[in-house]
Amino acid sequence: MKNHTATRLYGVLLTVVLTAASATPALAQFQPRPMAEAPMAERYIIEAQAGLWNPNPEMSITSESLGIIGTRIDFKSDLGLKQTRFKEFRVTLHPARKHKLRFQYIPIDYKQNATLTRDIVFNGQRYRVGVPVISELDWKAYRFTYEYDFISMSRGFGGFLLDLKQTDVKATLKSPVLEEFTKLQAPIPSIGGIARVYFSPAISVTGELSGIRIPTNEAYDFNGHYADLDIYGTLNINRNVGAQFGYRSFDVEATINDDFGSFTLKGIYFGVVARY
Repeated sequence: MKNHTATRLYGVLLTVVLTAASATPALAQFQPRPMAEAPMAERYIIEAQAGLWNPNPEMSITSESLGIIGTRIDFKSDLGLKQTRFKEFRVTLHPARKHKLRFQYIPIDYKQNATLTRDIVFNGQRYRVGVPVISELDWKAYRFTYEYDFISMSRGFGGFLLDLKQTDVKATLKSPVLEEFTKLQAPIPSIGGIARVYFSPAISVTGELSGIRIPTNEAYDFNGHYADLDIYGTLNINRNVGAQFGYRSFDVEATINDDFGSFTLKGIYFGVVARY
């Protein structure tokens, strides 16, 4: 019985050895295909972009104070808000092919003069019809983003975004006898996606969308939404320098206690980009 068992064992071992020996040439012939080479403009460590954005604004605000509910003030119809061009700055750190850390800063400042066509209540104070007023909206928009490109190919990529958007808004209203201001500061986390397609090594089109919605809830006195849409084309003159043209839309709305703000900016922009 022991001899038969040993014979079977030797047979099994011999079969395994012969199978491995026959498979070795096939394994030697197999070589994994290399990952598709990244596009020329994606081979950088750091990228900086500066541009000019010319958005059409739609803004309104309500400010309560001392238990006095404020008037919904429209910055265009009530305060004479006009379209203005702003600077925009972006920096991207690209430590690995699928990972990016991004920072963006847009300083937005509106200042205008108007004569009131109705009574308005702002920050607990009443501004009478016919009174000349100077209004200013100072909005600092910061954005910190982590991007992971789960699709990375020679003709483009697709990925998801994790954002922290810091919105600092200060609205000031001055008349010959009154001067009041209110602030709205809110760190806003959001998620989104991005996709880029290269039609040639020099030309690409990118689209990205991120945002969040916070519904009304009795547990907290805050609700609102944030949506950020950006679509742009890039012409890469070479690996290190390019030009961009795009369309961007900010849509921010927030209610904190009895204070309310709605800020929408939509328009085209153009800029230059440098990479290293």
